Amino acid sequence: MKKLFIVLALLSPLLTLAQPGSKPSLVDYINPLMGTDSKYDLSNGNTYPAIALPWGMNFWTPQTGKMGDGWQYTYDAHKINGFKQTHQPSPWMNDYGQFAIMPVTGHLNVSQNGRASWFSHKAETAKPYYYSVYLADHDVLAEITPTERTAQFQFTYPKNDSSYVVIDAFDRGSYIKVIPGENKIIGYSTKYARGPLKNFKNYFVIYVDKPITMAHTYSDSTVTDSLELHAKHVMAVIGFKTGHDEKVHLRVSSSFVSIEQAEINLKREQGNDGFAVTEQKAKDVWNKTLNRLSVEGGTVDQTRTFYSCLYRMLFFPNKLYELDANNQVIHYSPYTGKTMPGYMFAGTGFWDTFRALYPFLNLVYPSINKEMQQGLVNDYKEGGWLPEWSSPGYSNVMIGNNSASVVADAYLKGGKGYDINTLYDALVHGANNAGPAGTGRTGVEYYNKLGYVPYDVKINENAARTLEYAYDDFTIYQLGKALNKPASEIEIFKKRSMNYKNLFDPSTGLMRGKNKDGSWETPFNPFKWGDAFTEGNSWHYSWGVFHDIQGLVNLMGGKKQFIAKLDSVFILPPIFDDSYYGEVIHEIREMQIVNMGQYAHGNQPIQHMLYLYNYAGEPWKTQYHVRDVMNKLYKATPDGYCGDEDNGQTSAWYVFSAMGFYPVCPAVDQYVLGAPLFKKLTLNLENGKKIVINAPNNSDDNLYINTMNVNGKPYDLNWISHTLLNQGGVINYNMSAKPNKLRGIKAGDVPYSLSTEK
Repeated sequence: MKKLFIVLALLSPLLTLAQPGSKPSLVDYINPLMGTDSKYDLSNGNTYPAIALPWGMNFWTPQTGKMGDGWQYTYDAHKINGFKQTHQPSPWMNDYGQFAIMPVTGHLNVSQNGRASWFSHKAETAKPYYYSVYLADHDVLAEITPTERTAQFQFTYPKNDSSYVVIDAFDRGSYIKVIPGENKIIGYSTKYARGPLKNFKNYFVIYVDKPITMAHTYSDSTVTDSLELHAKHVMAVIGFKTGHDEKVHLRVSSSFVSIEQAEINLKREQGNDGFAVTEQKAKDVWNKTLNRLSVEGGTVDQTRTFYSCLYRMLFFPNKLYELDANNQVIHYSPYTGKTMPGYMFAGTGFWDTFRALYPFLNLVYPSINKEMQQGLVNDYKEGGWLPEWSSPGYSNVMIGNNSASVVADAYLKGGKGYDINTLYDALVHGANNAGPAGTGRTGVEYYNKLGYVPYDVKINENAARTLEYAYDDFTIYQLGKALNKPASEIEIFKKRSMNYKNLFDPSTGLMRGKNKDGSWETPFNPFKWGDAFTEGNSWHYSWGVFHDIQGLVNLMGGKKQFIAKLDSVFILPPIFDDSYYGEVIHEIREMQIVNMGQYAHGNQPIQHMLYLYNYAGEPWKTQYHVRDVMNKLYKATPDGYCGDEDNGQTSAWYVFSAMGFYPVCPAVDQYVLGAPLFKKLTLNLENGKKIVINAPNNSDDNLYINTMNVNGKPYDLNWISHTLLNQGGVINYNMSAKPNKLRGIKAGDVPYSLSTEK
């Protein structure tokens, strides 16, 4: 019976997609294993199967790695040692708020290796709303389904006198109490990777629907004679007899506030629902959320890739807030260690996500971004700074002050109903000060005085910092204008936004590190990764002038020279200098092996570059290269990304590009055109309007825009406005196999640049 169930579980997604005459459920196109075939030195996504609801407070994943290993699930593994609650943005950030549950039979060994079981992907089903796997060593079918802050487990055991569940609270200091009379386990874990965090505890409560006939706690792997234990590494085991194919259910909930709040979360989100009802509700939430975007006329592989990418975009930042007994929004503050009122989110890195993920939320899911902006207000009030990386507090990971872009773009795209003036104050404060753990601006005293962060003052990645600060200054200027701040206050940000020019070297036509005395970094190798740049080289960062591409065109000598420079990225061989790192970091390797020259799509700094042909009169090259990258570098398979997925950003590039446009410069009311991937795409906006994008003759060959009209009128611009899209409408494309080299080439067709602002 169990074996038949496993076969049906494996076939169910295929059957769902194959019903004649039926429309597939959107969520069933998703492959949560996309990107999981990754490792330290080569990332195909560095993802894990997240079993969760969109932006849920807690995710669950099978754990194949050892406790504390950022690669908690990898596709090439053969054993699972637990099912882990996780909040991990990436293996490089690692995790917080974690504990694990594992069903075991037979000889009891609670250690991770001892309790681990062989498994096969042939007996594994991964869906966003449901996960199951057959644990061969224990003859147990394990199933999980989530809510936002809770989950249900269903373990199907064999007939056995020795059936167990192991609860592992991990090893930074943990607590568990087993209460057999209530069939209940409570506890907390304090393990986190990035800190320090004040008074951090991840409280949990677990109910089992079968009488507990045996229970022990363990300090590491040493059994104790108590059912309550606090130690460095606490585990507990509960046991019982089971009949053939007996299903044992666990209801699991957690809270960052208290065990009592975990109970509230459990009651509110599960009530008396059984496993199947919880699963169906989770599936319905996913389908409702995904239904904002409906695609037609692509291949099954393209559709699966599209929705698998969209799935990755709907997780981070995840909710850190909870609803108390009075339905009031509260959160644990990683800055004060106290329970505070209001929203808070965590687990995101703005260096990645300012580029496309947050602009996507502003277009498609603005209400969740409103909550996120309210959370940023609380970050600033409680911690004194806006985060640049949060996990869940301030984390010093990447460079830049890109919270400015995230805040400005949200408001300029129509955000309202939150304290934007406090956020503006936070941006000004961050722009003029260096803060703790990567907040504010490292090197700000040099940047504000000299107009750049010097190469020779022992501040790493200085040129990259300068370029990002210049763009961030532009976004503050844009927001200040929208808020009617006095010109005397905001003109300095407009002036500083031109600081990118200070690093342009006319002799190479590229950006280059500059010393404090104004001399150039010497020797200069444009293929050198790191050093003056961040996870890239000068060929990648020289395009990082999002707000003033026309200014960059001018620096490079005009449109012809600019186009030639863009073309060179693909013509140059994928050579590199890794001496700054002392090893070939995975980002370098990922560029090298895809045979696209110096184009390094697996990392974020260059991802907008393909759209820059639109600024110089050759938009058809954007159309060609964007389709080429979508075809070559993305697929809904375990090796389906070409580098780190990174909190939805690399996925957001694909989804935007499939729609046919991309936010080259967040904080501007424009998206730069590429070309649509599908014959039809419908965007169901939150305001009730629809955007219908038609390209009926779209195909692998017909990838170029011949003509285009918007709401029935011919349209030759190389951009489309957010304002226009937000009003709904119909965009029609006539696609062709040959580029139309007369369309989009006039001076008035180009997207926004600050240099041409009137």
